[in-house]
Amino acid sequence: MNQNMNQNTDPNTNPQMPPNMHPNMPQKQEIPNATLVLILGICSIVLGCFIVGIILGIIGLVVSGKSKRIYQQNPEMYSNYGTLNAGRILSIIGLILGILTTLYVIAMFVFIGTFAIPWSELSELSELYD
Repeated sequence: MNQNMNQNTDPNTNPQMPPNMHPNMPQKQEIPNATLVLILGICSIVLGCFIVGIILGIIGLVVSGKSKRIYQQNPEMYSNYGTLNAGRILSIIGLILGILTTLYVIAMFVFIGTFAIPWSELSELSELYD
């Protein structure tokens, strides 16, 4: 009976741990808010044609900046930097799409608005200032 107890007393062998991990080595954890940043990035692209895409893109970039600073303090402690980086890139793309779409809509309103005013009114306005 004493032989059976001595067989599993080695501190480096633990049946619950993977063989490449040392029992004193801390396990890696996920970066805080990495999944949230990814979701915000995807939503900013999907909703990029509205002002909502710009807002979600900005929020995604702010949250990813905080999480990236946490990761850079101790990179060995975290495991899902790829998710955070993908969400950050998607937030940038969504932000750019939202800005371009907003500029396009503004340009269309200006363009259509110039043709909505009759030319006769424009000539009357120009006579007032001459």
